[in-house]
Amino acid sequence: MTMLTAILSSTIVVAVCLLYATVGEIFSQRAGVMNLGLEGIMLVGAVFGYIVDCKTQNLMLSILAAAAVGLGVGVAYAFLTVTLMADQTVCGLALLTFGTGLAGFFGKAYTNIPANHQFQALAIPGLSKIPIIGPVLFNQNILVYIMYLIIPAAMYYIYHTRYGLLLRSLGENPGALDATGYNVFAMRYGYVMFGCMMTTISGAYLSLAYTNLWNENMVNGMGWIACALVIFGSWNPLKSVFGALLFGGVSVLANYFQLLLPTVPSQFMKMLPYLLTVIVLILTTGSFRKKYVDVPAALTVPYDRENR
Repeated sequence: MTMLTAILSSTIVVAVCLLYATVGEIFSQRAGVMNLGLEGIMLVGAVFGYIVDCKTQNLMLSILAAAAVGLGVGVAYAFLTVTLMADQTVCGLALLTFGTGLAGFFGKAYTNIPANHQFQALAIPGLSKIPIIGPVLFNQNILVYIMYLIIPAAMYYIYHTRYGLLLRSLGENPGALDATGYNVFAMRYGYVMFGCMMTTISGAYLSLAYTNLWNENMVNGMGWIACALVIFGSWNPLKSVFGALLFGGVSVLANYFQLLLPTVPSQFMKMLPYLLTVIVLILTTGSFRKKYVDVPAALTVPYDRENR
């Protein structure tokens, strides 16, 4: 039972790391702007959060610093894709390269140096004593508990508020919003900034709550998995949770299998979570299913007021 609890608890930890970036990207894509630079942005958040923690020994200040960097990255990306109407795919890949290089430059002196401290598990009195479920769900760090609130809040915002209706309209028909007096450019700026901020927090979570160290390869494809989870969940935060749990569970099990099957190459075990994610993505969204996928109609389409 102890091993089962440890596996499930670790699954939650990995899933939440993905979900911060995934939820942020869902809002960005719902607004019509796709960002393929999540991998680089996560690295930037990881390194700056880690550096601030090493300098100040203040975890919350580290998260705030990572969030502030994310907002700055969001402004730059929105300027390119919203104001200059540059190709979103190219800009995203450029941001990936830039973020990876920037993180490597600033993090060179901190590579593999353990932080002074990291986010610790906080048991919720009463709830943490529930058999199996308690230790898994209610003996986590504070960033996990915050995600418990973010998912229902995001669902309510998108599907049950006026602002959520405007967000969905922004990704479907921005010209209609513009015609009714809403500032499409300002709204897209806001959601792109929010998406980048959530992604840098995801990176800071990785270095301060999951690994407790920094190195240039620590994200290891998780940014791309977050992009895949957006599609897997059909731009729905709740559905994306199941994809994140699947990836997290397979990642944790792969580590256990590596101990049980030492003759199997470790590279194969590390490949399993990504392979399974791709297979599930194909099975759930492939065109052979002949089912409609709720892609925002204006996704990746620059908005030009003169051509509305």
